[in-house]
Amino acid sequence: MTEHIPAEVVVFLIATVPIAELRGAIPWALAPPPVGGGLSWQEAYFWAVMGNLLPVPFLLGLLEPLSERLCRWGPMDRFFGWLFARTRRRGRLVERYGPIGLVLFVGIPLPVTGAWTGTIAAFLFGVPFRRAFPAIVLGVLLAGAIVISASLGILGVARVFI
Repeated sequence: MTEHIPAEVVVFLIATVPIAELRGAIPWALAPPPVGGGLSWQEAYFWAVMGNLLPVPFLLGLLEPLSERLCRWGPMDRFFGWLFARTRRRGRLVERYGPIGLVLFVGIPLPVTGAWTGTIAAFLFGVPFRRAFPAIVLGVLLAGAIVISASLGILGVARVFI
């Protein structure tokens, strides 16, 4: 299916998807064809970061009005209740340290942390857009570097810098 779609586009699109984000996009990008995209680590990093950041400003701007409207419907109210409770439990860094905590929350690539969840955490903990967006950008840049490093392995990282 992806043989007709440029690898850069596939990486970008994978990175926009919640849960997969950078953690799914970068390993796919670095894997050799036909399994992956066969991109260099620089290309993988660039396209994954760009794709991961694409939804962030829209989510930051639309999450509050959208959640207010959707919570009027029972099933969505229950879903948002579950999602927000889970984010609050995992978002202690954001609650305690604000934007710096948000950088760490997004930047440490653990399950259910990333740009999407970080955006929800920023909304829940009242971090304003002007502080949340740069913090999420820094977190995504950090997460991308960690995932690239993990994907290349210690020898691969040393080879890049030597």
